[in-house]
Amino acid sequence: MKIAIIGTGGVGGYFGGRLAKAGNDVTFLARGKHLEAMMSHGLIVQSIKENFTIQPVQATDSITSIGKVDLILLCVKSWLVKDMAKELMPLLKEETVVLPLQNGVMAAEELQSVIPVHHVLGGLCRIISKIEAPGVIRHFGVDPTVVFAELNNGKSERVVKLQKVFEQAEFNARISHDIQADIWKKFIQICISGLLGVTRVPYGGIREVKETREMMIALFQEVYDLSQKLGVNIAPDFVEKTVGVIDSFDYNASASLARDIWEGRPSELEYQNGTVVRLAEKYGLEVPVNKFIYSALLPQERKARQ
Repeated sequence: MKIAIIGTGGVGGYFGGRLAKAGNDVTFLARGKHLEAMMSHGLIVQSIKENFTIQPVQATDSITSIGKVDLILLCVKSWLVKDMAKELMPLLKEETVVLPLQNGVMAAEELQSVIPVHHVLGGLCRIISKIEAPGVIRHFGVDPTVVFAELNNGKSERVVKLQKVFEQAEFNARISHDIQADIWKKFIQICISGLLGVTRVPYGGIREVKETREMMIALFQEVYDLSQKLGVNIAPDFVEKTVGVIDSFDYNASASLARDIWEGRPSELEYQNGTVVRLAEKYGLEVPVNKFIYSALLPQERKARQ
């Protein structure tokens, strides 16, 4: 399968690396020193499952040089999706599939505002990974998984084919029976990232302090209540289960949004806690914990984008 990996960070680098290792025709969109290192030494993946290197690697900083592809894995940060959608047009042929793996709940909608609807699937991924150094991806938590489906939840021939391609690349691939519910379940879980950003501690630090643990649970409940207001099908015990998931994480594990905030980089704040605040205002809900986190981080977010 001819595949374009748009964004070679922790997500795109890992899953794209796996797909390339399995023999697919994969081209990575990267830039700067990261691209230079990939071209010189290959794409190096250091993983709790298996270390491997893709060399030679097909990589470029010019999206127009990639050509038509069968699959686009969109792995850029959430705030780049809408602008990037316009740049994807030259890669599309009639049967091209675009699979967004962003955090948040807006990616498919933003893509559909630009790209013909039939190209777009709903998707999400589960992995803790990052760029360790230029040309080096480190996967250090969670069993890598991609969850995806047609936006109408139909089990089409193309999603079945995609599942086989992903499984041959040796990562978990699940066709969702309710992709909006799965996207919202992940969204509920990841909104803790802003709390990590405010407190400047990893998951373990949040869990062990009574006050921040209570904030964490209240945060999850706010986002769950919002999902119910929007009619998303999630069971009432999901908040309790989410707390259990967080309790299972390594003490020092963190989230990409939190790491971006800690290091003074632009983050996905607007697409996580910011989205919660805006949707809550639209639907008349109170979300005090999310509003506090969003408001407290907003000055730093704006400074990072200057």
